[in-house]
Amino acid sequence: MTNIILCGGSGTRLWPISRTLMPKQFVKLFDEKSLFQLTVERNAAVCDTQFIVSNTEQYFLALDQLQELGRSNNKYLLEPVGRNTAPAIALACFALEHEEMVLVTPSDHLIKDEAAYKKVLEEAQGLAESDALVTFGITPTFAETGFGYIEAEKFDVKAFHEKPDAKKAQAYVDAGNYYWNSGMFMFKAGVFLEALQTHAPEVYETSQSAYEQASKEGIIRISHEDMAKIPEDSIDYAVMEKASNVKVVPADIDWSDVGSFDALFEELPKDANNNTLTDKHISIDSKNNLVYAKEKYVATVDVEDLIIVDTGDALLISKKGSSQKVKQVVQKIKEVSDLHNIHLTGHRPWGTYTVLEDTPGYKIKRIEVNPGKRLSLQKHYHRNEHWIVVSGTATVTVGEKTTLIRPNESTYIKMGEVHRLANDGKIPVVLIEAQVGEYTGEDDIVRLEDDHQRV
Repeated sequence: MTNIILCGGSGTRLWPISRTLMPKQFVKLFDEKSLFQLTVERNAAVCDTQFIVSNTEQYFLALDQLQELGRSNNKYLLEPVGRNTAPAIALACFALEHEEMVLVTPSDHLIKDEAAYKKVLEEAQGLAESDALVTFGITPTFAETGFGYIEAEKFDVKAFHEKPDAKKAQAYVDAGNYYWNSGMFMFKAGVFLEALQTHAPEVYETSQSAYEQASKEGIIRISHEDMAKIPEDSIDYAVMEKASNVKVVPADIDWSDVGSFDALFEELPKDANNNTLTDKHISIDSKNNLVYAKEKYVATVDVEDLIIVDTGDALLISKKGSSQKVKQVVQKIKEVSDLHNIHLTGHRPWGTYTVLEDTPGYKIKRIEVNPGKRLSLQKHYHRNEHWIVVSGTATVTVGEKTTLIRPNESTYIKMGEVHRLANDGKIPVVLIEAQVGEYTGEDDIVRLEDDHQRV
Protein backbone atom coordinates (compact mmCIF):
# COMPACT_ATOMS: atom_id res chain seq x y z
CA MET A 1 0.00 0.00 0.00
CA THR A 2 1.18 3.51 -0.84
CA ASN A 3 0.48 6.50 1.40
CA ILE A 4 -0.08 9.57 -0.79
CA ILE A 5 0.61 12.49 1.55
CA LEU A 6 -0.79 15.83 0.38
CA CYS A 7 1.48 18.62 1.60
CA GLY A 8 -0.25 21.62 0.04
CA GLY A 9 -1.65 24.55 1.97
CA SER A 10 -0.07 27.28 4.05
CA GLY A 11 -2.10 26.91 7.26
CA THR A 12 -2.99 30.60 7.52
CA ARG A 13 -5.31 30.01 10.48
CA LEU A 14 -2.22 29.24 12.61
CA TRP A 15 -0.31 32.39 11.64
CA PRO A 16 2.24 33.52 12.81
CA ILE A 17 3.42 29.99 13.71
CA SER A 18 2.47 28.71 10.25
CA ARG A 19 3.60 30.58 7.13
CA THR A 20 3.82 29.87 3.42
CA LEU A 21 7.43 28.66 3.51
CA MET A 22 6.99 26.83 6.84
CA PRO A 23 3.35 25.69 6.98
CA LYS A 24 1.82 24.08 10.05
CA GLN A 25 2.38 20.50 8.90
CA PHE A 26 6.16 21.00 9.23
CA VAL A 27 6.19 22.95 12.50
CA LYS A 28 7.27 20.75 15.41
CA LEU A 29 4.31 21.23 17.73
CA PHE A 30 4.07 17.84 19.46
CA ASP A 31 7.02 16.28 21.33
CA GLU A 32 9.49 17.86 18.88
CA LYS A 33 7.77 16.20 15.94
CA SER A 34 5.75 17.80 13.18
CA LEU A 35 2.27 16.76 12.07
CA PHE A 36 3.89 15.59 8.83
CA GLN A 37 6.30 13.33 10.72
CA LEU A 38 3.48 11.96 12.88
CA THR A 39 1.49 11.25 9.71
CA VAL A 40 4.40 9.31 8.22
CA GLU A 41 5.02 7.29 11.38
CA ARG A 42 1.34 6.51 11.86
CA ASN A 43 0.82 5.26 8.30
CA ALA A 44 4.14 3.48 7.94
CA ALA A 45 2.64 0.68 10.05
CA VAL A 46 0.39 -0.28 7.10
CA CYS A 47 2.01 1.40 4.07
CA ASP A 48 5.16 0.32 2.28
CA THR A 49 5.91 3.67 0.66
CA GLN A 50 5.32 7.37 1.25
CA PHE A 51 4.42 9.33 -1.90
CA ILE A 52 4.85 13.02 -1.12
CA VAL A 53 2.90 15.51 -3.27
CA SER A 54 4.10 19.05 -2.63
CA ASN A 55 5.53 22.19 -4.12
CA THR A 56 9.29 22.71 -4.42
CA GLU A 57 9.79 24.56 -1.13
CA GLN A 58 7.87 21.96 0.86
CA TYR A 59 9.77 19.15 -0.84
CA PHE A 60 12.96 20.13 0.94
CA LEU A 61 11.19 20.38 4.28
CA ALA A 62 9.69 16.93 3.75
CA LEU A 63 13.04 15.51 2.68
CA ASP A 64 14.79 16.80 5.80
CA GLN A 65 12.07 15.59 8.15
CA LEU A 66 11.93 12.14 6.56
CA GLN A 67 15.70 11.87 6.97
CA GLU A 68 15.25 12.67 10.66
CA LEU A 69 12.88 9.68 10.87
CA GLY A 70 15.27 7.45 8.93
CA ARG A 71 12.73 6.98 6.13
CA SER A 72 14.30 6.55 2.70
CA ASN A 73 11.72 4.56 0.70
CA ASN A 74 9.90 7.64 -0.55
CA LYS A 75 8.53 9.01 -3.82
CA TYR A 76 8.06 12.70 -4.62
CA LEU A 77 5.86 14.60 -7.04
CA LEU A 78 6.34 18.36 -7.23
CA GLU A 79 3.58 20.72 -8.34
CA PRO A 80 4.65 24.21 -9.46
CA VAL A 81 1.16 25.50 -8.63
CA GLY A 82 -1.65 23.91 -6.64
CA ARG A 83 -4.81 22.78 -8.48
CA ASN A 84 -6.62 21.25 -5.48
CA THR A 85 -6.84 17.62 -4.41
CA ALA A 86 -8.30 15.85 -7.46
CA PRO A 87 -5.36 16.67 -9.79
CA ALA A 88 -2.80 16.11 -7.00
CA ILE A 89 -4.12 12.61 -6.32
CA ALA A 90 -4.52 11.84 -10.04
CA LEU A 91 -0.93 12.80 -10.85
CA ALA A 92 0.34 10.49 -8.11
CA CYS A 93 -1.94 7.64 -9.19
CA PHE A 94 -0.66 7.84 -12.77
CA ALA A 95 2.75 6.89 -11.36
CA LEU A 96 1.36 3.72 -9.71
CA GLU A 97 0.14 0.34 -10.91
CA HIS A 98 -3.63 -0.03 -11.48
CA GLU A 99 -4.05 -2.46 -8.55
CA GLU A 100 -1.86 -0.54 -6.09
CA MET A 101 -3.81 0.20 -2.92
CA VAL A 102 -3.61 3.87 -2.02
CA LEU A 103 -4.19 5.63 1.30
CA VAL A 104 -4.59 9.37 0.71
CA THR A 105 -4.01 11.57 3.76
CA PRO A 106 -3.45 15.25 4.43
CA SER A 107 -0.10 15.94 6.06
CA ASP A 108 -1.46 18.14 8.86
CA HIS A 109 -3.97 16.04 10.82
CA LEU A 110 -3.54 14.65 14.32
CA ILE A 111 -4.84 11.18 15.23
CA LYS A 112 -4.26 10.07 18.80
CA ASP A 113 -6.11 6.73 18.99
CA GLU A 114 -3.80 4.80 16.68
CA ALA A 115 -5.16 1.39 17.68
CA ALA A 116 -8.66 2.40 16.56
CA TYR A 117 -7.16 4.01 13.46
CA LYS A 118 -5.47 0.76 12.45
CA LYS A 119 -8.79 -1.10 12.72
CA VAL A 120 -10.48 1.58 10.61
CA LEU A 121 -7.83 1.18 7.91
CA GLU A 122 -8.37 -2.59 7.88
CA GLU A 123 -12.12 -2.06 7.36
CA ALA A 124 -11.44 0.42 4.59
CA GLN A 125 -9.01 -1.91 2.84
CA GLY A 126 -11.59 -4.68 2.81
CA LEU A 127 -14.02 -2.38 1.01
CA ALA A 128 -11.37 -0.98 -1.35
CA GLU A 129 -10.31 -4.49 -2.37
CA SER A 130 -13.80 -4.80 -3.85
CA ASP A 131 -13.15 -1.70 -6.01
CA ALA A 132 -14.91 0.78 -3.73
CA LEU A 133 -13.82 4.39 -3.33
CA VAL A 134 -13.59 4.70 0.44
CA THR A 135 -13.71 7.87 2.50
CA PHE A 136 -13.37 8.17 6.26
CA GLY A 137 -16.10 9.81 8.33
CA ILE A 138 -15.00 11.16 11.70
CA THR A 139 -17.48 10.52 14.50
CA PRO A 140 -18.44 14.08 15.54
CA THR A 141 -17.91 15.10 19.15
CA PHE A 142 -19.72 18.43 18.86
CA ALA A 143 -21.69 20.52 16.36
CA GLU A 144 -18.77 21.86 14.28
CA THR A 145 -19.68 24.38 11.58
CA GLY A 146 -16.22 24.42 10.00
CA PHE A 147 -16.38 20.92 8.45
CA GLY A 148 -18.37 19.32 5.69
CA TYR A 149 -20.51 16.32 6.70
CA ILE A 150 -21.11 12.87 5.24
CA GLU A 151 -24.58 11.39 5.65
CA ALA A 152 -24.39 7.59 5.80
CA GLU A 153 -26.31 4.39 6.24
CA LYS A 154 -23.78 1.93 7.66
CA PHE A 155 -21.00 1.91 5.02
CA ASP A 156 -23.12 3.45 2.27
CA VAL A 157 -22.86 7.19 1.57
CA LYS A 158 -26.28 8.81 1.23
CA ALA A 159 -25.05 12.37 0.65
CA PHE A 160 -22.23 14.87 1.14
CA HIS A 161 -23.20 18.13 2.85
CA GLU A 162 -21.46 21.50 2.81
CA LYS A 163 -20.39 23.26 6.01
CA PRO A 164 -23.64 23.86 7.94
CA ASP A 165 -24.83 26.66 10.21
CA ALA A 166 -24.93 25.96 13.95
CA LYS A 167 -28.55 24.78 14.01
CA LYS A 168 -28.08 22.35 11.14
CA ALA A 169 -24.77 21.09 12.57
CA GLN A 170 -26.50 20.25 15.84
CA ALA A 171 -29.24 18.41 13.94
CA TYR A 172 -26.56 16.38 12.15
CA VAL A 173 -24.91 15.39 15.41
CA ASP A 174 -28.26 14.50 17.02
CA ALA A 175 -29.20 12.30 14.05
CA GLY A 176 -26.27 9.99 14.72
CA ASN A 177 -25.58 9.02 11.10
CA TYR A 178 -23.63 12.11 10.03
CA TYR A 179 -19.84 12.29 10.11
CA TRP A 180 -17.21 14.97 9.66
CA ASN A 181 -15.57 14.76 6.25
CA SER A 182 -11.95 13.95 7.10
CA GLY A 183 -10.34 14.41 3.69
CA MET A 184 -8.80 10.91 3.91
CA PHE A 185 -9.43 8.21 1.29
CA MET A 186 -8.51 4.68 0.30
CA PHE A 187 -8.86 2.99 -3.09
CA LYS A 188 -6.95 1.25 -5.85
CA ALA A 189 -5.06 3.76 -7.98
CA GLY A 190 -6.68 2.53 -11.19
CA VAL A 191 -10.18 2.53 -9.73
CA PHE A 192 -9.82 6.19 -8.80
CA LEU A 193 -8.48 7.13 -12.22
CA GLU A 194 -11.36 5.33 -13.96
CA ALA A 195 -13.86 7.23 -11.82
CA LEU A 196 -12.08 10.52 -12.51
CA GLN A 197 -12.13 9.82 -16.25
CA THR A 198 -15.89 9.15 -16.07
CA HIS A 199 -16.98 12.04 -13.86
CA ALA A 200 -14.32 14.73 -14.52
CA PRO A 201 -12.83 13.90 -17.93
CA GLU A 202 -11.11 17.27 -18.40
CA VAL A 203 -9.28 16.91 -15.09
CA TYR A 204 -8.30 13.36 -16.05
CA GLU A 205 -7.05 14.20 -19.54
CA THR A 206 -5.05 17.30 -18.60
CA SER A 207 -3.56 15.52 -15.57
CA GLN A 208 -2.59 12.53 -17.71
CA SER A 209 -0.97 14.82 -20.28
CA ALA A 210 0.90 16.72 -17.56
CA TYR A 211 2.17 13.49 -16.05
CA GLU A 212 3.29 12.03 -19.40
CA GLN A 213 5.31 15.18 -20.18
CA ALA A 214 6.77 15.53 -16.68
CA SER A 215 10.43 15.12 -15.80
CA LYS A 216 10.82 11.78 -14.02
CA GLU A 217 14.51 11.74 -13.13
CA GLY A 218 14.17 10.46 -9.57
CA ILE A 219 11.57 13.09 -8.69
CA ILE A 220 8.43 13.68 -10.76
CA ARG A 221 8.37 17.36 -11.69
CA ILE A 222 5.29 18.75 -13.43
CA SER A 223 5.91 21.79 -15.64
CA HIS A 224 4.20 25.04 -14.76
CA GLU A 225 2.61 25.28 -18.21
CA ASP A 226 1.10 21.79 -17.99
CA MET A 227 -0.06 22.23 -14.40
CA ALA A 228 -1.80 25.49 -15.24
CA LYS A 229 -3.91 23.70 -17.88
CA ILE A 230 -5.48 21.38 -15.29
CA PRO A 231 -8.86 22.55 -13.96
CA GLU A 232 -8.85 23.24 -10.24
CA ASP A 233 -11.13 20.75 -8.47
CA SER A 234 -11.38 18.81 -5.22
CA ILE A 235 -11.69 15.03 -5.06
CA ASP A 236 -15.09 15.44 -3.40
CA TYR A 237 -16.59 17.54 -6.21
CA ALA A 238 -14.80 15.73 -9.04
CA VAL A 239 -15.42 12.13 -7.96
CA MET A 240 -16.79 11.25 -4.52
CA GLU A 241 -20.10 13.11 -4.84
CA LYS A 242 -20.81 11.60 -8.29
CA ALA A 243 -19.52 8.02 -8.26
CA SER A 244 -21.79 5.10 -7.34
CA ASN A 245 -19.09 2.93 -5.73
CA VAL A 246 -18.38 5.25 -2.77
CA LYS A 247 -18.27 3.88 0.77
CA VAL A 248 -17.62 5.53 4.14
CA VAL A 249 -15.95 3.99 7.17
CA PRO A 250 -17.01 5.60 10.47
CA ALA A 251 -13.89 6.55 12.41
CA ASP A 252 -13.84 7.28 16.14
CA ILE A 253 -10.07 7.82 16.30
CA ASP A 254 -9.54 10.99 18.41
CA TRP A 255 -8.94 13.08 15.29
CA SER A 256 -8.22 16.78 14.85
CA ASP A 257 -7.33 18.82 11.79
CA VAL A 258 -5.58 21.32 14.12
CA GLY A 259 -7.25 23.97 11.99
CA SER A 260 -7.25 26.84 14.48
CA PHE A 261 -5.59 27.94 17.69
CA ASP A 262 -8.70 26.86 19.58
CA ALA A 263 -8.22 23.35 18.15
CA LEU A 264 -4.49 23.46 18.92
CA PHE A 265 -5.23 24.49 22.53
CA GLU A 266 -7.24 21.31 23.03
CA GLU A 267 -4.31 19.13 21.95
CA LEU A 268 -1.44 20.70 23.93
CA PRO A 269 -0.46 19.71 27.50
CA LYS A 270 -1.63 22.09 30.24
CA ASP A 271 -0.51 23.25 33.68
CA ALA A 272 -2.62 23.24 36.86
CA ASN A 273 -4.43 26.40 35.72
CA ASN A 274 -5.20 24.99 32.26
CA ASN A 275 -2.60 27.16 30.52
CA THR A 276 -0.55 25.50 27.81
CA LEU A 277 2.86 24.43 29.08
CA THR A 278 5.88 26.46 27.96
CA ASP A 279 9.13 27.40 29.66
CA LYS A 280 8.70 30.98 28.46
CA HIS A 281 5.40 31.67 30.24
CA ILE A 282 5.29 33.39 33.63
CA SER A 283 1.73 33.17 34.92
CA ILE A 284 0.24 35.15 37.78
CA ASP A 285 -3.37 34.18 38.51
CA SER A 286 -3.99 33.46 34.82
CA LYS A 287 -5.87 30.48 33.46
CA ASN A 288 -7.22 28.81 30.32
CA ASN A 289 -4.70 30.56 28.06
CA LEU A 290 -2.78 29.32 25.05
CA VAL A 291 0.71 30.84 25.25
CA TYR A 292 3.24 30.02 22.53
CA ALA A 293 6.68 31.60 22.80
CA LYS A 294 10.09 30.30 21.73
CA GLU A 295 12.31 33.36 22.23
CA LYS A 296 10.83 35.95 24.58
CA TYR A 297 9.34 35.41 28.01
CA VAL A 298 5.61 36.11 28.15
CA ALA A 299 4.17 37.20 31.50
CA THR A 300 0.41 37.21 32.11
CA VAL A 301 -1.40 38.66 35.11
CA ASP A 302 -5.08 38.02 35.89
CA VAL A 303 -6.02 37.10 32.32
CA GLU A 304 -8.19 34.26 31.08
CA ASP A 305 -9.17 32.62 27.80
CA LEU A 306 -6.54 34.33 25.64
CA ILE A 307 -4.41 33.14 22.74
CA ILE A 308 -0.94 34.70 22.85
CA VAL A 309 1.55 33.72 20.14
CA ASP A 310 5.01 35.31 19.90
CA THR A 311 7.39 34.32 17.10
CA GLY A 312 10.04 37.01 17.43
CA ASP A 313 8.88 39.03 14.43
CA ALA A 314 5.11 38.93 15.09
CA LEU A 315 2.79 38.90 18.10
CA LEU A 316 -0.79 37.60 17.96
CA ILE A 317 -3.29 38.20 20.77
CA SER A 318 -6.81 36.87 20.43
CA LYS A 319 -9.75 35.81 22.54
CA LYS A 320 -10.30 32.09 22.56
CA GLY A 321 -13.25 31.29 20.34
CA SER A 322 -12.25 33.97 17.82
CA SER A 323 -9.15 32.35 16.34
CA GLN A 324 -10.85 31.57 13.01
CA LYS A 325 -10.50 35.29 12.29
CA VAL A 326 -6.72 34.91 12.06
CA LYS A 327 -7.19 34.36 8.32
CA GLN A 328 -8.41 37.96 8.14
CA VAL A 329 -5.20 39.09 9.87
CA VAL A 330 -3.15 37.31 7.21
CA GLN A 331 -5.01 39.13 4.45
CA LYS A 332 -4.16 42.45 6.12
CA ILE A 333 -0.52 41.41 6.62
CA LYS A 334 -0.15 40.63 2.90
CA GLU A 335 -0.93 44.27 2.13
CA VAL A 336 1.96 45.66 4.17
CA SER A 337 4.58 42.98 4.80
CA ASP A 338 6.11 39.62 3.87
CA LEU A 339 5.34 38.24 7.35
CA HIS A 340 2.72 35.88 5.93
CA ASN A 341 5.39 34.18 3.86
CA ILE A 342 8.44 33.44 5.99
CA HIS A 343 9.77 33.38 9.55
CA LEU A 344 12.93 35.03 10.83
CA THR A 345 14.54 31.65 10.21
CA GLY A 346 14.08 30.44 6.66
CA HIS A 347 14.69 26.83 5.62
CA ARG A 348 16.41 26.21 2.32
CA PRO A 349 17.57 23.03 0.56
CA TRP A 350 21.15 23.88 1.54
CA GLY A 351 20.50 24.80 5.20
CA THR A 352 18.98 27.79 7.01
CA TYR A 353 19.28 31.52 7.42
CA THR A 354 18.12 33.69 10.32
CA VAL A 355 17.51 37.42 10.01
CA LEU A 356 19.23 39.11 12.95
CA GLU A 357 18.42 42.69 11.96
CA ASP A 358 16.50 44.20 9.07
CA THR A 359 16.64 47.98 8.69
CA PRO A 360 16.27 50.22 5.61
CA GLY A 361 19.67 50.19 3.94
CA TYR A 362 21.02 46.97 5.42
CA LYS A 363 20.16 43.48 6.66
CA ILE A 364 22.21 41.11 8.85
CA LYS A 365 21.79 37.34 8.69
CA ARG A 366 23.21 34.21 10.26
CA ILE A 367 23.65 31.62 7.51
CA GLU A 368 24.27 27.90 8.06
CA VAL A 369 25.21 25.69 5.11
CA ASN A 370 25.03 21.92 5.59
CA PRO A 371 28.00 19.69 4.66
CA GLY A 372 28.14 18.88 0.95
CA LYS A 373 25.63 21.59 0.04
CA ARG A 374 25.96 24.83 -1.90
CA LEU A 375 23.83 27.84 -2.74
CA SER A 376 22.88 28.71 -6.30
CA LEU A 377 25.28 30.54 -8.59
CA GLN A 378 23.73 33.98 -8.38
CA LYS A 379 23.98 37.75 -8.46
CA HIS A 380 22.14 40.71 -6.95
CA TYR A 381 21.17 44.02 -8.56
CA HIS A 382 20.54 46.12 -5.45
CA ARG A 383 22.95 45.09 -2.70
CA ASN A 384 26.56 44.37 -1.75
CA GLU A 385 27.34 41.53 0.66
CA HIS A 386 29.98 41.05 3.36
CA TRP A 387 30.54 37.49 4.65
CA ILE A 388 32.34 36.68 7.91
CA VAL A 389 32.89 32.96 8.58
CA VAL A 390 32.24 31.92 12.19
CA SER A 391 32.82 28.16 11.94
CA GLY A 392 33.67 25.62 9.26
CA THR A 393 35.44 26.40 5.99
CA ALA A 394 33.47 28.10 3.22
CA THR A 395 34.26 27.65 -0.46
CA VAL A 396 33.49 31.01 -2.05
CA THR A 397 33.37 31.62 -5.79
CA VAL A 398 33.32 35.22 -7.04
CA GLY A 399 33.53 35.59 -10.80
CA GLU A 400 36.23 33.19 -12.01
CA LYS A 401 38.03 33.00 -8.65
CA THR A 402 37.38 30.38 -5.93
CA THR A 403 38.72 30.87 -2.39
CA LEU A 404 38.59 29.02 0.93
CA ILE A 405 37.38 31.29 3.75
CA ARG A 406 38.13 30.02 7.25
CA PRO A 407 36.81 31.10 10.70
CA ASN A 408 37.43 34.78 11.46
CA GLU A 409 38.13 35.50 7.79
CA SER A 410 35.84 37.48 5.50
CA THR A 411 35.07 38.30 1.90
CA TYR A 412 33.15 40.96 -0.01
CA ILE A 413 30.80 40.55 -2.99
CA LYS A 414 30.07 43.64 -5.04
CA MET A 415 26.63 44.37 -6.45
CA GLY A 416 26.19 42.54 -9.76
CA GLU A 417 29.07 40.08 -9.26
CA VAL A 418 28.33 36.42 -9.95
CA HIS A 419 29.04 34.39 -6.82
CA ARG A 420 28.41 31.14 -4.96
CA LEU A 421 28.81 29.84 -1.41
CA ALA A 422 29.53 26.14 -0.83
CA ASN A 423 30.43 23.81 2.02
CA ASP A 424 32.81 21.08 0.84
CA GLY A 425 33.66 20.06 4.40
CA LYS A 426 32.17 17.65 6.94
CA ILE A 427 30.80 20.16 9.48
CA PRO A 428 28.29 22.99 8.94
CA VAL A 429 29.58 26.33 7.73
CA VAL A 430 28.23 29.20 9.83
CA LEU A 431 28.73 32.78 8.69
CA ILE A 432 27.38 36.25 9.29
CA GLU A 433 26.17 38.04 6.19
CA ALA A 434 25.76 41.81 6.09
CA GLN A 435 23.75 43.04 3.11
CA VAL A 436 24.10 46.73 2.27
CA GLY A 437 22.01 48.41 -0.38
CA GLU A 438 18.84 50.26 -1.24
CA TYR A 439 16.87 46.99 -1.42
CA THR A 440 17.56 43.76 0.50
CA GLY A 441 14.45 41.68 -0.27
CA GLU A 442 14.71 37.93 -0.84
CA ASP A 443 13.53 38.36 -4.43
CA ASP A 444 16.70 40.26 -5.40
CA ILE A 445 18.34 36.99 -6.43
CA VAL A 446 19.11 36.14 -10.06
CA ARG A 447 19.91 32.40 -10.14
CA LEU A 448 22.20 31.44 -13.00
CA GLU A 449 22.66 27.80 -11.96
CA ASP A 450 21.01 25.82 -9.17
CA ASP A 451 21.46 22.26 -7.89
CA HIS A 452 17.80 22.19 -6.86
CA GLN A 453 16.26 23.52 -10.09
CA ARG A 454 14.84 26.66 -8.50
CA VAL A 455 14.28 29.76 -10.57
